[in-house]
Amino acid sequence: MWRSLVAHTLGVRVVVGSNPAIPTILVRPSWGDPSVMAALPATHTQKVLDVINEAYPQFIDGGNVLQTGLDNMGAIFHPALTILNAGWIESTKGNFQFYIDGVTPSTARVLEVLDRERVTIAAALGIRATTALDWLKMAYDAKGENLYEAIHANPGYYGIMAPPRLEHRYIFEDVPMSLVPIAALGKRYGVETRAIESIIHLACIIHRTDYWRRGRTLEKLGIEHFSVSELTRYVNEGVLP
Repeated sequence: MWRSLVAHTLGVRVVVGSNPAIPTILVRPSWGDPSVMAALPATHTQKVLDVINEAYPQFIDGGNVLQTGLDNMGAIFHPALTILNAGWIESTKGNFQFYIDGVTPSTARVLEVLDRERVTIAAALGIRATTALDWLKMAYDAKGENLYEAIHANPGYYGIMAPPRLEHRYIFEDVPMSLVPIAALGKRYGVETRAIESIIHLACIIHRTDYWRRGRTLEKLGIEHFSVSELTRYVNEGVLP
């Protein structure tokens, strides 16, 4: 509903998502309150907020679309946990608690490395991203010395069942629309993303498709040659180099 309202009022194309791609408006819903959003360019964010806050007062300024996109925790949790629990999902049709049974000390360590790569990429772009551990504390007051402890300390995760099949948006959306552009940003700005790339490769094998080709690459976004300063100016001010 509000997508049509914003488009009509502001004369812009509205895209809702949680990817580090570059849509006109990028919203990263949070499980807590408030939720953040950003427009492209960021100079339009307040204009959008003035409209949607009448219906959704929980939305606040999220900085810019790079910041909201790189703070997407679903990109870290969803694909990896689905792929690392692939055998269990296929044999039980998802009859286990996704975050409780599916997150063991070993799978949590994979999540920690994925998260570290994401945060490092954000830092390379001059962005201070929220770590998954800090996000769990902020959104759920779930605390722990590591992700395994913090995830299991989150009462909101209890009862959430795993996907019933591997043909699920946790892979076919989150991999090409989130992990592929994150990995591409890492490659462009000199950050190794071996863990993220491993998850993408496994997703390609499981789904028998080339998510590297189908995903949101920097070439498709038209930002493959931007320097950090040029990219920052683009998302903040809409100025092309």
